Amino acid sequence: MDAACSTQLIDGDGTFNVTGVDHFIKEVKLEECGLSYAVVSIMGPQSSGKSTLLNHLFGTNFREMDAFRGRHVLLFTTKGIWIARCAGIEPCTVVMDLEGTDGRERGEDDTAFEKQSALFALAVSDIVLINMWCHDIGREQAANKPLLKTVFQVMMRLFSPRKTTLMFVIRDKTRTPLENLEPVLREDIQKIWDSVPKPQAHKETPLSDFFNVEVVALSSYEEKEEQFKEQVYNLRQRFFQSVAPGGLAGDRRGVVPANAFAFSAKQMWQVIKENKDLDLPAHKVMVATVRCEEIANEKFASFIANENWRELEEAVQSGPVSGFGKKLSSILESCLSEYDTEATYFEEGVRSAKKQQLQEKLLQAVIEQAKWDTSKTREKLQRDIEAHISSVRTEKLSELTTLYQSKLNVALSGPVEALLDGANDETWPAIRKLLKREAELAVYGLSDALSGFDMDKETRNKMLTDLENYARGIVETKAKEEAGRALMRMKDRFATIFSHDSDSMPRVWTGKEDIREITKMARSASLKLLSVMAVIRLDDELDNIEKTLTLALVNSTSNNATNKSISTIDSLASSTWEQVAPEKTLITPVQCKSLWRQFKNETEYTVTQAISAQEANRRNNNWLPPPWAMLALVVLGFNEFMTLLRNPLWLLVLFVGYLVSKALWVQLNISEEFRNGALPGLLSLSTKFLPTVMNLLKKLAEEGQVPSTNTNQNSMNSSAQSEVTTNGESSISSSSSSSPVRSVPIDKSA
Repeated sequence: MDAACSTQLIDGDGTFNVTGVDHFIKEVKLEECGLSYAVVSIMGPQSSGKSTLLNHLFGTNFREMDAFRGRHVLLFTTKGIWIARCAGIEPCTVVMDLEGTDGRERGEDDTAFEKQSALFALAVSDIVLINMWCHDIGREQAANKPLLKTVFQVMMRLFSPRKTTLMFVIRDKTRTPLENLEPVLREDIQKIWDSVPKPQAHKETPLSDFFNVEVVALSSYEEKEEQFKEQVYNLRQRFFQSVAPGGLAGDRRGVVPANAFAFSAKQMWQVIKENKDLDLPAHKVMVATVRCEEIANEKFASFIANENWRELEEAVQSGPVSGFGKKLSSILESCLSEYDTEATYFEEGVRSAKKQQLQEKLLQAVIEQAKWDTSKTREKLQRDIEAHISSVRTEKLSELTTLYQSKLNVALSGPVEALLDGANDETWPAIRKLLKREAELAVYGLSDALSGFDMDKETRNKMLTDLENYARGIVETKAKEEAGRALMRMKDRFATIFSHDSDSMPRVWTGKEDIREITKMARSASLKLLSVMAVIRLDDELDNIEKTLTLALVNSTSNNATNKSISTIDSLASSTWEQVAPEKTLITPVQCKSLWRQFKNETEYTVTQAISAQEANRRNNNWLPPPWAMLALVVLGFNEFMTLLRNPLWLLVLFVGYLVSKALWVQLNISEEFRNGALPGLLSLSTKFLPTVMNLLKKLAEEGQVPSTNTNQNSMNSSAQSEVTTNGESSISSSSSSSPVRSVPIDKSA
């Protein structure tokens, strides 16, 4: 049979052609298509050219009306529903040609078959073509209105999970552009939809929830044949790969496998003929149940008739057969594999259940002649299978648990360590928040992963609880590790605060800093760290550890220590904290007291060094004598002061002495020499004093020779201009002017 050859699916009396459909499906090899096939049907008034359109659009050979000398002569009208495969279109596309509506043969009142065929087409088809005349658009008494009302009415009885594509094909288009026709047509469609009675559940449901509406227009076939064919060719391209996402048949929900098409169509027509509502999801399950059972029975019959099985059955009658289990397993595996191949596109739950039944049925093919007792073997096999399943499940569960435990380690260890390193009042609230977030993420992930395992609720909940406890254990372990480094953390914090100012710059002890207050602040910060690390606070319970440590270790050092402070100190002589469970204790009160004593001893040197540096700085910056010494100088030196006033020459002498002293002060850098102490300064100055004095006098002598040099230079210029003396005098003059710096004054006696 040609792939395009048409076959009557349902005759004019409503009888389903089972034999013809089965033959058609085998000829066009529809069973091999799986879910990759599409069904197209066409509706429209009688004699509107539906078959003509299908033959040109899909290459089918439906019988159609003919024309003679411009006058239509009706030779044939479609009766019932016909089916054919589209030629040259992939994937496989099956087209159904429905009997025209408002036909005179059935009479005006007989609309039962019209509604039944419309419902059948909507249930079976992915795409429904509505053939209509262009001159009917906008008319109240249009020929297509009863058809649309029929389609919309029967849609209410069709419980379908997918949307069908309704393609309105406007025939014999006039000169009016499609852009103008389409809005009018869509308005007509909406009016019809609004006027159709609907069940309460769909009173406000829009048309777009049921259908994807498409509109195309074609020219007259008789008047503009070439243009008609060109437009049909362009329309044909849209049916290629129609089942792809976004294609005309892209919604594949509810589609039955191709090898069940005939059975599904027959059952649908039977339900529709009985005037019952058609629930497609339930119908799909029913089809899967029947077809999978048929496939299972076929495979069981094939197993019984298998030549290798028959030979094996005959061989065991004479005794044990070598490799019996391997040979039988091969036959069983082949049988089950064939079932999987043929049933792969049916509903998964039904497919798996029927496969299980087939497997159990195959395993009960008992060989009576051998008189074997298979009960013990079957029981052992069952135990082995259960043990293997348990082993594999345990291994997989262990892998899952390890995976999420490693994720928790990464997510908690580092952040908890960082939070404890910067311990403050918000440390434990932040740790609790972190723990809750990461634990919830891990538990959610594990819970989702466990959904694929067949396990009881109690075991599942235990695994999730164990994961939560593991997360808590990570935090507790990390807190214990950090508590073991509490002394080091305290010293680091003390050094950071004591040796750096508020801008994190190193302190310079100039003498203006309050070392006592800075020390107190640094120790308080270290005590805060100790109190944070003392216990685990994952349950948001209040305690007075910080207050107890402050009263016992900081305030108790005051000279005015009260009896309350003494009693607080005694409260540290314990191995437990008040209101804190022993298992949550990281550092006991006794250990806190010992750590604090060691901390103070190891930080005392830093404080002493700061005090020494501050005192040295003060001494270096204070060169004035004490006030009492200055007053004594004024009183005891009054007579000397009056003497200076009577003889001003002494003031000149003192001024010169001041200048010499100032020069020596600068040259010797006395302030810097005494910065390292008095004795080192004196020793250094004693070695530098004489060279410095000699250097100073040398500079004064050189500066004194500068005016004499300038005088000699002027004399040389004067003698050169007035030279009228003898050669001897000129020679002397010239010689003396050539070396003015090293010249020696001539003695007058010479």
